[in-house]
Amino acid sequence: MPEPQPPRPPGAGRTPVNGAIAATGMGGAMDLATSEGETLEAPPGGGPGPQERARSLWSDAWHDLRRNPVFLLSGLVILFLVVISLWPGLIASGNPLQCNLAKAQEGSQPGHPFGFDGQGCDVYTRTVYGARTSVAVGVLATLGVALLGAVLGGLAGFFGGGSDAVLSRLTDIFFAIPVVLGGLVLLSVVTSNTIWPVIGFMVLLGWPQISRIARGAVITAKQNDYVQAARALGASNSRLLLRHIAPNAVAPVIVVATIALGTYIALEATLSYLGVGLKPPTVSWGIDISAASPYIRNAPHALLWPSGALALTVLAFIMLGDAVRDALDPKLR
Repeated sequence: MPEPQPPRPPGAGRTPVNGAIAATGMGGAMDLATSEGETLEAPPGGGPGPQERARSLWSDAWHDLRRNPVFLLSGLVILFLVVISLWPGLIASGNPLQCNLAKAQEGSQPGHPFGFDGQGCDVYTRTVYGARTSVAVGVLATLGVALLGAVLGGLAGFFGGGSDAVLSRLTDIFFAIPVVLGGLVLLSVVTSNTIWPVIGFMVLLGWPQISRIARGAVITAKQNDYVQAARALGASNSRLLLRHIAPNAVAPVIVVATIALGTYIALEATLSYLGVGLKPPTVSWGIDISAASPYIRNAPHALLWPSGALALTVLAFIMLGDAVRDALDPKLR
């Protein structure tokens, strides 16, 4: 009787040509092609290996934004606006409040490329200096709206109950107030020539939108497994909000606030045009558009340049908000 042969090791006797042998889950073996065998090893050329740390949402968003031409174009326009808002003397050496009635409604001249308005003021200088007021109002109003709305909406969404119900009814009341009509009523009794009453009005009527966005984002984030695990480990409410929920709920707030910034700049110009926003001697695009409207036939250039600057600024911020939204929303990739 022949003696039993010892069992052969898996893959013994096989000599695959240009291949590799990989053990299966059942103790057997299978031949892999060369390209398949190489995938079991670290990829050549220093590429990302299997254990490389995955990029976060923010790094992914920044990676996409740097390759988005809409973001780059709008970012350059906004950067230019910010620079001339901080240092308008870099491109405009004149005084926006210095006017000469003898040159009223005159067209372009050497040193005055945009001509003069109905009061004999240099349109170019006033257009450059008007960027400071409009950008300041838009940025400060957006920061106030985003901060107030995010705090109230986030707390209501996290704790729920009676506070959530009260905030929901309060936002319904504010949503029912027409913005322009509310501005005409509230700002008509203000005599201050500063930008703060206009900013306060925008914050007062603008926070409900951000509040609802933040509330929904917090409600969605607090139901995730990692939040429930942190709660089970004894994390406090403040730690849950600041460390686990807020970083994952702030993206939609940033998107809406970025788009709304251009809207607040347009709203300031509208209120100033109607005479209840900023008032002279403050230099504002809305004031210049209002002053140039009666002379649109004789001096259309006085209306064209501040209107064009306002439209370009609003468009740049809206384009920036759209680009940020596309980068932060994984569903749009």
